[in-house]
Amino acid sequence: MSDKLKIGISIGDVNGIGLEVIIKTLLDNRILEYFTPIVYGNTKVASFHRKALGINDFSFHVIQSPEQAHGKRPNMINVWQEEVKITLGEENEVGGKYAFLSLQHAVDDLMDGKIDALVTAPINKHNIQQEGFDFPGHTEYLQSRTGSGDVLMFMISDELRIGVVTGHIPVKDIAASLSVDRIVSKLAVMNESLKRDFWIQKPKIAVLGLNPHAGDKGLIGTEDEQLVIPAIEQAKSTGVFCFGPYAADGFFASDAYTKFDAVLAMYHDQGLIPFKHIASRSGVNFTAGLPVVRTSPDHGTGYDIAGKNIADETSFREAIFAATHIVERRMEQEELTANPLVIRRLSRDRD
Repeated sequence: MSDKLKIGISIGDVNGIGLEVIIKTLLDNRILEYFTPIVYGNTKVASFHRKALGINDFSFHVIQSPEQAHGKRPNMINVWQEEVKITLGEENEVGGKYAFLSLQHAVDDLMDGKIDALVTAPINKHNIQQEGFDFPGHTEYLQSRTGSGDVLMFMISDELRIGVVTGHIPVKDIAASLSVDRIVSKLAVMNESLKRDFWIQKPKIAVLGLNPHAGDKGLIGTEDEQLVIPAIEQAKSTGVFCFGPYAADGFFASDAYTKFDAVLAMYHDQGLIPFKHIASRSGVNFTAGLPVVRTSPDHGTGYDIAGKNIADETSFREAIFAATHIVERRMEQEELTANPLVIRRLSRDRD
């Protein structure tokens, strides 16, 4: 048995690059010094991908449950036994079916405390729709499974942390989906995560405006004046150290983001375009606000390069390390706050 953290890994779409980046990450045995990986999938499917990549010196240690995990080997739980027809690069029902089986089993063990964190390989948001999964993506599924309140899609890297108020919705629906309460709620989740998961005592958060030039005092849309500014003021009144709204183009062009601990964007592309450019393949998607820890790489299924041995595993590797670091910070924080001397000191600091 091993005392290292057990990190569960769901394989994503079997026709995509999920297993490729998983295998490439675990191929370096040095990584096993830091955590024990437990992959939820099928050894025959993994073998198919391994052969497609031309990798011969790699195998999974097959186990029935996380308790049996080998601390010095990549472990795999066979979630299904039937034969699966893999068609690399193709979007079909097979990819969605087994992506969900892997995810469902991994989340079951995560909820039962059998694994310490979950790292999810990319799914296809269309073909995974089925009985048991009627959600836009991983974030909403995990929010439902854990019974969580508001959560935040939080993109993190060494250079930048950025969350979004609205996620995977059409651009035409963004403005109508915003409200003062929703922006305030996302700021609260971000602020708490920065303290709990990143150990930043008094986070400084930048808030981007919705419209070009942050509305230019109402000349280019009224949402910034009517929603974003009031939300910032309300969040400040609750102790959140936030500023804005900032015009997104100038904010990133001037490197103003380097002066903040995190940034809240109003919509998906406003946040993810600069993030993916700045993070340069090392970014991680972290779901803040959950009672459990889940991360993922910042890319998709990669159908166009599946099986070609050109997928870059950097983001997936970073997602695993991010998960381990966040779990360790949460555990250390729980240990510290359980100490009466620490509690009294923290109380004096607040006074």
